[in-house]
Amino acid sequence: MWELLEKGGIVMIPIGFCSIVALAIIFERLWSLRQNQILPATLLRQVDDLLESNQLRHADESVRHNALQRAQALCRDSQSAFGNILWVVISHLGQRRPILKEMVEEAGRQEVNFMERYLGLLGTIASISPLLGLLGTVLGMMKIFTAIAEGGIGNPTALAGGIYEALITTVAGLVVAIPTLAMHRFLESKITHYVAELEQHAIRVVDHIKSGH
Repeated sequence: MWELLEKGGIVMIPIGFCSIVALAIIFERLWSLRQNQILPATLLRQVDDLLESNQLRHADESVRHNALQRAQALCRDSQSAFGNILWVVISHLGQRRPILKEMVEEAGRQEVNFMERYLGLLGTIASISPLLGLLGTVLGMMKIFTAIAEGGIGNPTALAGGIYEALITTVAGLVVAIPTLAMHRFLESKITHYVAELEQHAIRVVDHIKSGH
């Protein structure tokens, strides 16, 4: 492996750096976008139980206050995207439904920004890696043709070996770009799915509190 890196030339350095950064981003995003970090099933069940009890819109102020405290504790303990959005709902229950929905949408946009963190960089790596590989190949071919112009074809075996070395960077760039692009698309799809679910559950909570079943 080290021999291939040496033969690829200086362009292998940025390609290798891109591969390390891409791997770091992929593992970090997979960890951050776990179900429990975004939409934990336990919190959903607890919220459903709270809504079914009608305590958040109960006429008794003491019961309502206790329910609000319990809901806030659930949000705080979950440390999830849905918990953060639900916190906005609980903190502004007195607002009219259209205003409350706008607040929920704004909170949702902030969570989406967090979920999409580093994805732009990951997409950039997927785009530039094959270009870096092509650059390395072009530079290698230029060296080969310069040597041919100065000394003739000489040894065909050496020429074939030189072309092989020049193509190493193209292969390396594609090896980095293909899985990076695939993971970028996968993470984007995962985020889109989460956003739809977050919006659905958040609006359901707002509608339930404001209008009942």
